[in-house]
Amino acid sequence: MNDTPDAYLARLPAPQRDALQALRAVLRAALPGAAECISYAMPGFRMPGGKMVAGYAAFSRHLGLYPHSGGVIPGFAAECAALGFKTSKSGVLFTPDHPLPDDLVRRILAARLAEIG
Repeated sequence: MNDTPDAYLARLPAPQRDALQALRAVLRAALPGAAECISYAMPGFRMPGGKMVAGYAAFSRHLGLYPHSGGVIPGFAAECAALGFKTSKSGVLFTPDHPLPDDLVRRILAARLAEIG
């Protein structure tokens, strides 16, 4: 399948698309050297050299930010829970009505970039 982040987002209902477009803008600003791509069937950002930094996706009941690492999100789990977000080992779940704070997204990205080295 030849997909792009724009095509992925275009298929979504407006509330999900708008929320992920806002997240995409934060990711793009925080990762100026990264290229946008599709990886694991979701839009994301890849650093020069090939390492995935983060992806994002829409599902029927939630949206998610996925830093392509099992070691990043556990360090933010308590903060996410306090802010009303569910987490898994690999991602943070949110809704269009309750988006992730930009500062939290930037700190998750910083942790992933530090992990990549």
